[in-house]
Amino acid sequence: MDAGWRTQMRDGSGDNTTTAAEFLPERRTLPALKAAAAGCRGCPLWERGTQTVFGEGRTAAQIMLVGEQPGNDEDLAGAPFVGPAGRVLDDGLVRAGIDRKEAYVTNVVKHFKWEPRGKRRLHSKPNAREIEACLPWLEAEIELLRPRVIVCLGATAAKTLLGRQFRVTRDRGRLVESDLAEFVTATIHPSAILRMRTREQREEGMEQFVDDLRNAGTMLDGAS
Repeated sequence: MDAGWRTQMRDGSGDNTTTAAEFLPERRTLPALKAAAAGCRGCPLWERGTQTVFGEGRTAAQIMLVGEQPGNDEDLAGAPFVGPAGRVLDDGLVRAGIDRKEAYVTNVVKHFKWEPRGKRRLHSKPNAREIEACLPWLEAEIELLRPRVIVCLGATAAKTLLGRQFRVTRDRGRLVESDLAEFVTATIHPSAILRMRTREQREEGMEQFVDDLRNAGTMLDGAS
């Protein structure tokens, strides 16, 4: 795979600090990757996360859904998209006619980055250094699965895989030329729907989200 796209998230510091590349196993299977990722020390996020939250799904999955990072529920459960945002994603997939069991779901960053707020642990956006450090895991997932369709969920995933110039609000739903897969597109992150203030906004946001997922399913149907 051409790694040129990978450099787009680098902060330009030119340092040689540790990344997940040092922890990748020689034998590339999903179980081997997941086991190796559990011991990753590629960036400091492992110190606060309960556990590594690796991707989940079939090796033969033709569609990959890529989010930003695990949340509090995912951090505790050790599985991606099992909290409130995961339920929105599940609902969207059902309405779009996509079986989650036939998909592969993962995140750009594999540890939960959070800040304390009383007894709560609040999501904190990963920075470019943390994304770059964790990126070898996502690279390995893409190279192993070779999905025919990749859907970026939210700005972090889209900018990481498609470049800093990509704007989800402007470019969502459209097909993007990329060497990552035959079909690559992006939509909002399911958590963005949860943050919308009114019921009307959430309903409209959900309809647009489902439309984007349905378009991805159409790409998959066309690919198969």
